[in-house]
Amino acid sequence: MNTGLRISAFAAALAATFGTAYGVGEGLDLVAAESTPAHDERHAPSPSGADGHTGHDTPAAAGGLQISEGGYRLELETSRVTAGHHSALRFVVRDGQGRAVTEYRREHEKELHLIVVSRDLLTYRHLHPRRAADGTWTTPVDLPRAGGYRVLADFTPETKGARGLTLGADLAVGGPYRPQELPGADRTARVDGYDVELDGTLSPGKAGELRLSVSRDGKPVTDLQPYLGAYGHLVALRAGDLAYLHVHPNGEPGDGKTDAGPAVSFTATAPSSGGYRLFLDFKHDGVVRTAAFTVNAGAAAEGGSGTPEHSDGHGH
Repeated sequence: MNTGLRISAFAAALAATFGTAYGVGEGLDLVAAESTPAHDERHAPSPSGADGHTGHDTPAAAGGLQISEGGYRLELETSRVTAGHHSALRFVVRDGQGRAVTEYRREHEKELHLIVVSRDLLTYRHLHPRRAADGTWTTPVDLPRAGGYRVLADFTPETKGARGLTLGADLAVGGPYRPQELPGADRTARVDGYDVELDGTLSPGKAGELRLSVSRDGKPVTDLQPYLGAYGHLVALRAGDLAYLHVHPNGEPGDGKTDAGPAVSFTATAPSSGGYRLFLDFKHDGVVRTAAFTVNAGAAAEGGSGTPEHSDGHGH
């Protein structure tokens, strides 16, 4: 091979080597980008805890996105159930030493509030499990539809300086899966003969009032009954990742200024813009019912209404 051919061959080999290295480097950059945690320190809860009652200009904390936080971990002993079957859902909350937590601060009449919700936000349960002496929690559950679900545990450990936490874990529900879309816009939800009208704005990073008024047969309901220490209990979940925003009513029964209906008022702050599903639990005539709405944070509270699917007495 003459000198010119040898130089050309060397140059071609060198170019091929650098080209391969460049391709591998780009592949490594892609893997590194995909390995970045989806939920970094920007989602860390504020000192106010999981209720979203932060400053008017401070984004509210999004809870339920992590299975472990603040030295505590949610462990599901039941990771899979079958749609349409009565099952026992069992779980444990463990501390940083791996010990089951057995002491909790009572909030809204319960040590722990449990939400089980489908990924499409159409099936919803607000449950109150029982805790055994060893720290194991158990609750019956009957979920009518197959698919992916999220289990959200809302609690505060009975430890000095502990703050409220919302931990989340995935639950698989077996059976034929039929995906459905979130309902469209509507300010009124109808459940068991009751109409619930939603008024107000859910804003990202800014506290706003949400008023939910209950009526039956066209007449305002003015004798709502206390449920979990209030005339209404509202849970907001962000569409897509099911980030949890647990808000509480403005006022409480017996405070001398809060009426027993027809309206229940809440202050809420969304952690970001986007779609949310709101679930209002209210009690009347001895029965707890749930009204559901879809709203867009940053817009007037116009959202899809509907009754979340309940097959076991509304899951309460």
